[in-house]
Amino acid sequence: MLVKALLATSIASGFLLLSGAVCSDAAMAADSELKLAIAKNYNAQLKPLFEYFHQNPELSFMEVNTSARLAKELRAAGFEVTEGVGKTGVVAILKNGPGPLVMMRADMDGLPLEEKSGLPYASKVQQKDPDGKLQNVMHACGHDVHITSLVGTAVQMAARKNQWSGTLMLVGQPAEERVGGAALMMKDQIWKRFGQPKYALAFHVDSGSEAGKITAEEGSPYSGVDTVEIVVHGIGTHGAYPHLGKDPVVIGAQIVMALQTIVTREVAPREPAVITVGSFHSGTKSNIISDQAKLQLSVRSESKETRALLLAAIKRVAINTGRAAGLPENLLPEVTEVDTPTPPTLNDIPLTQRLKKVWTEKLGKDAFASPKMRDGMGAEDFPFFVSDPYIPSVYFSIGGTPKEDFENEKKGGTAVPGHHSPIFKITPEPAVRAGVEATVIALLDLMKK
Repeated sequence: MLVKALLATSIASGFLLLSGAVCSDAAMAADSELKLAIAKNYNAQLKPLFEYFHQNPELSFMEVNTSARLAKELRAAGFEVTEGVGKTGVVAILKNGPGPLVMMRADMDGLPLEEKSGLPYASKVQQKDPDGKLQNVMHACGHDVHITSLVGTAVQMAARKNQWSGTLMLVGQPAEERVGGAALMMKDQIWKRFGQPKYALAFHVDSGSEAGKITAEEGSPYSGVDTVEIVVHGIGTHGAYPHLGKDPVVIGAQIVMALQTIVTREVAPREPAVITVGSFHSGTKSNIISDQAKLQLSVRSESKETRALLLAAIKRVAINTGRAAGLPENLLPEVTEVDTPTPPTLNDIPLTQRLKKVWTEKLGKDAFASPKMRDGMGAEDFPFFVSDPYIPSVYFSIGGTPKEDFENEKKGGTAVPGHHSPIFKITPEPAVRAGVEATVIALLDLMKK
């Protein structure tokens, strides 16, 4: 009996080992097939599509041709497409049996900049902005990579319907650069019309990371932002008789300097916070002391508590600086929060850990960018999709600059340009292909049968 039991166990173990090996080989073959399929699709479809998007950028809420081309490509991939969601937004749906609804979003808009990248497919486009002013336009933040990758994802997911079950929602979002497109799509009842996702994903190409490498932070990859306006009242007078008035330029300058002590002396040293005075306007002539100055502030934070502290302190500093200057109570500075505040982007930690695990299994540890300290507080409007109601989400990034460019920079060569620069450029093939691959692997895991 013992011999039979051991034999049976050995046979069973051998079968399990053999099955595991077969499964492992099958998985490796599937992963290899995905890479080859993406490479083939890049050469045949995505490369010319990227160059089209790059050469034909459009400003926020004016992405008419961009959204039309994106919709055409997604329909060709087999998706049911609705245009005009949130003005110029695109929603594409592919139903494939029971299972979760998962959303992948890509932003579409360009920036009012003249491209000086020197690329053979550089933008020469000009477009009138909402105020009627003619602007040069370029994709200076990589949104062309995002929408090209979205099409590549559509193609691969449609070709793999036997590997997943559920409903896939692909979203082309307008006006991320103005931080308004996601909010407008929500106002247009996107979840009521198409279903509320169980999970939501997005990625951004990153010129500061090696091309094709993934970064996925467990926490906040992007900060929240508020725009604040301060109107500093004064008492106008002749520049030669300053004692007869109250100079709003001097008071405004004192406010600017005092605001910097909020971050350095009121916010905990390890808590992210920024107050930037990006605009300061007053006066019309050198010998006239004006009766008003206007300041515009960008205020960035990554927690509700810090945000509340910053906004309250800005108001306190501005008003009491006016008092210290001797302004009467009816002329104290006015502090106003303008536009819609953008909450911080907060990756769902368990979901991020899950996707990092599957990316590591499928792509290896070398697929990830080297850890680096985040040195800025950029904002994103993706949180409008996932904050209220809360949807577990992951916003990751894909590197877009070749390794040799960083090595050349370290040796004193040309500096790698940052986002929103007229010389910004991305090496499209590794970025687009990695964006598609990472997205498809994530979606197949979240909607696996």
